[in-house]
Amino acid sequence: MQTLEKTHPKLQELKTRLAEVNDIESAASLLYWDQATYMPPGGAVARGRQIATLRHIAHTKFTNPEIGQLLEDLRDYEGDCDYNSDEASLIRITRHDYDRSVKIPPDFTARFSQHSADCYEAWAKARPENNFKAIAPFLQKTLDYSREMANYFPGYSHIADPLIDESDYGMNTQSVRVLFAQLRQQLVPIVAAISSQPLADASCLHQYFPEAEQLAFSLKVIRQLGYDFNRGRQDKTLHPFMTKFSTGDVRITTRIRENDLNEGLFSTIHETGHALYEQGIARKFEASPLASGTSSGVHESQSRLWENLVGRSRNFWQFFYPQLQAAFPSQFQQVPLETFYHAINKVERSLIRTDADEVTYNLHVMIRFDLELDLLEDKLTVKDLPEAWKSRYHSDLGIVPPNDSNGVLQDVHWYGGMIGGMFQGYTLGNLMSAQFFEAALKANADIPHQIEQGNFNLLHDWLKQNIYQHGRKYTAAELIEQATGKPLSIDPFIGYIKQKFGELYAL
Repeated sequence: MQTLEKTHPKLQELKTRLAEVNDIESAASLLYWDQATYMPPGGAVARGRQIATLRHIAHTKFTNPEIGQLLEDLRDYEGDCDYNSDEASLIRITRHDYDRSVKIPPDFTARFSQHSADCYEAWAKARPENNFKAIAPFLQKTLDYSREMANYFPGYSHIADPLIDESDYGMNTQSVRVLFAQLRQQLVPIVAAISSQPLADASCLHQYFPEAEQLAFSLKVIRQLGYDFNRGRQDKTLHPFMTKFSTGDVRITTRIRENDLNEGLFSTIHETGHALYEQGIARKFEASPLASGTSSGVHESQSRLWENLVGRSRNFWQFFYPQLQAAFPSQFQQVPLETFYHAINKVERSLIRTDADEVTYNLHVMIRFDLELDLLEDKLTVKDLPEAWKSRYHSDLGIVPPNDSNGVLQDVHWYGGMIGGMFQGYTLGNLMSAQFFEAALKANADIPHQIEQGNFNLLHDWLKQNIYQHGRKYTAAELIEQATGKPLSIDPFIGYIKQKFGELYAL
């Protein structure tokens, strides 16, 4: 951006203002990270107020009419510059964010931030107590806020459209429904075919695995994948997440169950996928709207790619399994690699989304997406949500949650964010992950062999070159087309599922 900055100082003024907004938002994110990791419970009320104050300040500064005027003054440069240039992209993306943000009153941002903090604390207490009644009033208020948010964007075809657009710009209720219908049609018979066979033996994963040893092994794995600990760290939390305060400070969290190796190991790899994306963004975008992932779907594509297409592959464990056996000799010394490989890829109709296998996972997402739409459309009330949840799990997966802790209370999303636009990104990410991985293999046929040797540089470099470095320069649709040569499709994902699980289950 050097040339334009020298000839047009208003771009530099815009960048300075955007950096200030970014700093305030990063401070709020740091307070949230602390709340979810180390903050004592007694700090919850004040923390909610503090985060709300910072969000309000950031929103007010970003929606200042002077930023609108700067964007207007720079409009010609947006058109005159090459569409793919950093200058045009910064102006274009900032204008999109500004036009959206000015429609949202600053007091709404503050009110909702305070409510989200309060709701999160109530959920953190209600879930282990299996107490949906305690959280229901908070959830009703979240629903009210979600509808209020949508109504700041009149002219939508569906009330969920503005909420989906916030997370996955370019998608809407109808486009998601079409993709989900195509995917459901393909997945249901595959799930039925696998479910008719005996379950894989996964008992080797449910022994005693001390927390310290799990953490040590998972850190060893993600360091090898390319996670830069000079620019990151890992801590424990109730619900794992990744957060970024700058390209030089990208943190992940995990949770450990000492009777389940899956939980800590694969959630760590999952969050590392998110972090590799953020650490790979070009540093020249620092403190600007370009310095983040393109969409929730693209972001999720990276966590799912590293967790599943890499982390649950046979090639991956041909390298790491001897190290796992060395780390847990009494647990795995007598367990063959193939037994372990089948265990980590066990397909089973289950209750918990984050524990779900690759084949059934998207059915969990579709249930949540449909329930969100029903709540927003007023077809479903909050008080009836637990029963609706159980009904959908019975009809779609043939199982019923024995309690709300493992049912409607299991995901933090509705209790720390909006209702609407919160879940579709997971399935969009699964579809994208397979399409990106397919393109990477076409470009570098040696990637599987390299993974087998414990070398992830070829894959990591392709992802940095084609996805990570661009940050938000492009929409998800543009990025997918550029990286893979075709629009988003369910075909690569379905092909991957049929090949991998067809072999595992002799379909």
